[in-house]
Amino acid sequence: MKQTHKRVKIADRAATAVLYAVAGFFLLLLAVFTIYIFYRGAVSFKPEYLGFTRGGIGVQFFNTIYLVFLSLLISVPVGVAAGIYMAEYAGSGKLTHFLRTCIETLASLPSIVVGLFGYLVFLQMTGQHWNLLAGALAVSILNIPQLTTVTEDALQGIPELYREGSLGLGATHWQTITGVLLPAALPRIITGIIMAAGRSFGEAAALLFTSGMSSDVNFSNWNPFSPNSPLNVMRPADTLAVRIWALKTEGVDPNAEQLSDLAAAVLMLMVFAFSLGSRRIGAKLEAKMTGGSHKGDK
Repeated sequence: MKQTHKRVKIADRAATAVLYAVAGFFLLLLAVFTIYIFYRGAVSFKPEYLGFTRGGIGVQFFNTIYLVFLSLLISVPVGVAAGIYMAEYAGSGKLTHFLRTCIETLASLPSIVVGLFGYLVFLQMTGQHWNLLAGALAVSILNIPQLTTVTEDALQGIPELYREGSLGLGATHWQTITGVLLPAALPRIITGIIMAAGRSFGEAAALLFTSGMSSDVNFSNWNPFSPNSPLNVMRPADTLAVRIWALKTEGVDPNAEQLSDLAAAVLMLMVFAFSLGSRRIGAKLEAKMTGGSHKGDK
């Protein structure tokens, strides 16, 4: 008996050590990768590279933020609503199984296939040229399955006592979802949104076929219906990820390497800033919806 107990403890410690080693390796890999990108970006930095001219990345910076905003505006409501339906209303059966299979299939689609689909449906079939809206729709197709799955798993992971307590107090099913379940699931949903936004920030293949590889923007013209207005969703727009791809493959610009290194560092900073900001906002919303207090507010 003692020998068995001793072997179990040794196996447990060995497994724990292996898991810590794997986690440490990936953390180290992430740290090295991040430091390398920031170092290359810092070495390549020149103030004029941040300008809104052809020799800078200012336009692509704006396009990236705008496209991510548009894609989240489309994908978050649809994905969260679909996750609520799958978790709370769909039940079990052949139709639900078929829907889950479709969601998993969509989630595994290569982005270039979605880009070709977007080019065919959003551009060719509508007679449009490359535009931001088509790119946002294509990226939303990539994000909706992930958001649906995250929302469904988050709601299903909430203890049943939450539902029973709310319903026992006389709340309707919808009131239970909006007032109890969603606030409890909010941290995981926010994580899903951050993952979706991260994919949107770094997406290039789908955007090559939909939003285009160039921009003609006049930042003194903010009329959203003007062809060269920054707010016009029907104009072509290349993002930072697309610009990096173009600089690394075409190399026409004499400062292509420096620009691509700086663009990569700026893109990573954008993802970090969005992640931190989203978690901060999510924590405040959770505290407000649940009536609790947030640590940062004390």
